[in-house]
Amino acid sequence: MRKVMLFVTAAASMAAAGAAQAADEGQYGPALRRIVTEAAAGTCPADLMAEPLLSACGNQMSQMKPALAALGPIEGVSFIKAEEDDNARVETYAVRYAGGKTWLWSLGNRKDGKFTVAYTLG
Repeated sequence: MRKVMLFVTAAASMAAAGAAQAADEGQYGPALRRIVTEAAAGTCPADLMAEPLLSACGNQMSQMKPALAALGPIEGVSFIKAEEDDNARVETYAVRYAGGKTWLWSLGNRKDGKFTVAYTLG
């Protein structure tokens, strides 16, 4: 059974549950790579995470760090889709790890350069 990791509060998680945008290449890939890489090293990037995402990340770090570190370094990040609703955008990516696994991650609802939504279901 895969471990579910969530950085986000339930109220914000589906703030952007609109239709996927066709022909979109994604905007948040580099930020997602950095957030996941830093979480695997045991830190939450405050310059990319707004409250309450930053607090949720810190509260879950004891479980996240070992799980993410065990996957190995990120080998690739591929954009899958974007969803928008009421100016809230959430992008989903396939993140491929050196250990051979690929997890789907979602990141979004960026306000003033910081995200309020980040999660994976593994």
